[in-house]
Amino acid sequence: MSDETRQPPMEKTPPNWWDRLGTLAREKRQQPTPAEAHLWTFLRNRQLNDLKFRRQTAFGPFIVDFYCAEHHLVVEVDGPIHSDRTTEDIERQNYLEQLGLHVLRVTNEQVLQHTDEVLKMICAAIKSP
Repeated sequence: MSDETRQPPMEKTPPNWWDRLGTLAREKRQQPTPAEAHLWTFLRNRQLNDLKFRRQTAFGPFIVDFYCAEHHLVVEVDGPIHSDRTTEDIERQNYLEQLGLHVLRVTNEQVLQHTDEVLKMICAAIKSP
């Protein structure tokens, strides 16, 4: 299926989940981690290759850090807590991929110390099918 005919993923979050997730997403936007805040300075307002990203977007029971709807790309910034949550992260990634999303995971360290490389990874993920 070509990119032109590819359907966007289902983005609906059930209403019974939205009360909790909507509040949590809003809180996460208002109080981002240092790495999320840093990356957002490069992604906001279409600064990276004119790509529109949203922050803290809900997909089903999950909230993703950054989402580019045009290219079905999720960018997750993983902090130290994720080293203890590999099973949950795999389940989350499988769920998102079943929706037709491509998930790019980067660490806080990568974002804060190698920002240019992370931005190149995002651009490469956009270009790859």
